[in-house]
Amino acid sequence: MVESLKQLKEAECTVFAVGTVQEEVGLRGAGTAAFRLDPDVALALDVTVAGDIPGVREFDTTVKMGKGPAITISDSGLIAHPKVLRWLREVAEETKIPYQLETGLLGTTDAARISLTRQGIPSGTICIGTRYIHSPVSMLNLRDAENSVKLTTAAIRKIKNYF
Repeated sequence: MVESLKQLKEAECTVFAVGTVQEEVGLRGAGTAAFRLDPDVALALDVTVAGDIPGVREFDTTVKMGKGPAITISDSGLIAHPKVLRWLREVAEETKIPYQLETGLLGTTDAARISLTRQGIPSGTICIGTRYIHSPVSMLNLRDAENSVKLTTAAIRKIKNYF
């Protein structure tokens, strides 16, 4: 998030960057922040389970490290807004940023809570495929992190074309 802001420098829209609390225990910080800020659109930046390790079936997650950031279609708490999905996918394709689509995970992100705040806020996620999340030895591919920053930055720069 911070690196995206550094690269963005200026935008044709107001950008709020929020580091939330209590995501794992009810998405509480995201709900409070979204209610207070009342944004027109929201992106949650997070990590997701990389399924390219022994013991994880491809049915459980198709996200792999080194294949680009994942754009979440749906998870246990969110069905991403169609305009948000179109926005992120078109920007990624136009700027030639590799990406993966993710669906069906048992977990969720702050976007789930944000999407249900006030009148409903179009929301989506950009996630980095990570091995061993929620452990002291999480691993990610630096190119995926860099491409996540590029996608976030490019999407904000092109937001006026979509919202």
